[in-house]
Amino acid sequence: MITFLGQGRMGVPMARRLTEAGHQVTTWRRGAGVDAASAVEGADLVITVLRDPDAVREVLTAALPGLRPGATVVEMSTIGPQAVRELRALLPPEVRLVDAPVLGGVGPAAAGTLTVLAGGDVSGCREVLEVFGTVRECGPLGAGAALKLAVMSALVPAQVLVAETLAYGNAHGIDREALLDVLAGTPLGAVAERLREPARETRYALGLAAKDLSLAAWPEATLAAAAHRRLREAEAAGLGERDLTAVAGHVAAGHGPVARVVPLNPATVPATNGMYSHAVRVGDMLYVSGQAAFDERGNLVGEGSMTEQAEHVFRCLGRILADQGAGFGDIAFLRTYLTNMDDRVEYGQVRRKYITGTPPASTTVEVSRLFMPGLLLEVDAIVALPS
Repeated sequence: MITFLGQGRMGVPMARRLTEAGHQVTTWRRGAGVDAASAVEGADLVITVLRDPDAVREVLTAALPGLRPGATVVEMSTIGPQAVRELRALLPPEVRLVDAPVLGGVGPAAAGTLTVLAGGDVSGCREVLEVFGTVRECGPLGAGAALKLAVMSALVPAQVLVAETLAYGNAHGIDREALLDVLAGTPLGAVAERLREPARETRYALGLAAKDLSLAAWPEATLAAAAHRRLREAEAAGLGERDLTAVAGHVAAGHGPVARVVPLNPATVPATNGMYSHAVRVGDMLYVSGQAAFDERGNLVGEGSMTEQAEHVFRCLGRILADQGAGFGDIAFLRTYLTNMDDRVEYGQVRRKYITGTPPASTTVEVSRLFMPGLLLEVDAIVALPS
């Protein structure tokens, strides 16, 4: 039996292909009313297709009680090799782990023509992986995740480069089609064709491309870093759910300089009420709004429990940081509002799980109440983003 954790644009056609191939498949997604542990109970194979490392870590942590000894977890999201190593440490030794991110969009997922980049021992799951397309064994655990990010750190900046080339041509009176025709005869031809007509349907979301580049960032990756800034600007302009090819129109519209103040509202945390943004980036600094314990529907999480509310707050904070390629170690200042200072010990136990090593500058204050009845705390932060 196979349990498929995650839906979305890629997950739905991939799960459907497994069913059509004759496999017994149980699908699970957040908010469906079934906990992850129950969904994986008895499964021989558990496949995860989720947005980012935090989502994968959170879902598999919740699924741990249901994972049976001898089961195999196949992680097919784009999360990077470090996150894969962390998952190996999280899972029990008797549960096998394979990392197998894919190359290809929604169309190849539906057609079964994806390229599966597999790291680790695939002997127990190769037949299943071949339902999705061609399986390329990359090496030890984590090798598939590393290869996926290496490929994306070339392909995504190439699309941003062509978008900027088209904008340059337009500014100098060059016919767009003529420029694309010339590019078609160069090594960038395939990329240029993708941007000739931006996709009406989202094959590879611009926001996901930005996330992938943030995972692939390293100090000497100057081109990828510049492309990442450009995509973040486009995402802040509301193009995060559009296909990556929408970056061409964004650049052409005159959004050349990176905005000094960029509001950020990652899809990985519950939406705001529209009166504020979750965070604002100014240069290399990130200012994070107060995070509190409410879910996607605006309902209170962990009523009466400081531990549950604090866990929720720090998970949300972690996702916002990850969205900008940062972590808890990059926090310069942390401010906490408590409705009862007697809860500070319980709060501190949770905080120390996430903020290790030398602590940041911080302030903790007691307030009479917060904006939603039942909230016990709120936490905001100032973060120094990695270069």
